[in-house]
Amino acid sequence: MSQGYAIELYFDPALENQVLKAWNVLARRQISTQLIEIESRPHITLFSSPSIDLPMLENVVKSFASKQESLPLSFSSIGSLPDENNVLFLSPTPSLSLLQFQAQLCDTMKREGVEITDEYRQDSWIPYCAVAQQVPKTRMAEAFCVLRDLKMPVTGYAMDIGLVEFSPVRELFSFVLGNSVEA
Repeated sequence: MSQGYAIELYFDPALENQVLKAWNVLARRQISTQLIEIESRPHITLFSSPSIDLPMLENVVKSFASKQESLPLSFSSIGSLPDENNVLFLSPTPSLSLLQFQAQLCDTMKREGVEITDEYRQDSWIPYCAVAQQVPKTRMAEAFCVLRDLKMPVTGYAMDIGLVEFSPVRELFSFVLGNSVEA
């Protein structure tokens, strides 16, 4: 049974590999393997909801993606969310292009009647790329130290956008930015 759906922004292969390197280092140290186990893919979540109208959302995302260009990204810091999931993440340097991209997507979905929850509203969305989930509190400091050894910033491009069902993660569709063909 699905726990929900998310629209995710995916990276170019080189940037994706840099993020996967962080996942693998944390897994080898037995700090966190959850993202690997749920078969996730490195991404920034743009929107999430417990339920969706799949055909409508696929049309909205396909149309939206065709009008966008790839986005430059630079992950320049490491962070954690103050919740029970003990998520560690790479944080992109805030850019107007990334913030506008997410705001335009949500505006487009709102026009189609999709409710945008507080955490994805323009004034409260926090862009990040998870590198670990369910990190034991006793290993959080060690995980931060491991991530600090990454050569930062990690730069690249956001290249496509997709919808996943979770958990485990199952991609339902994805589209290359600036192209009307499925990725």
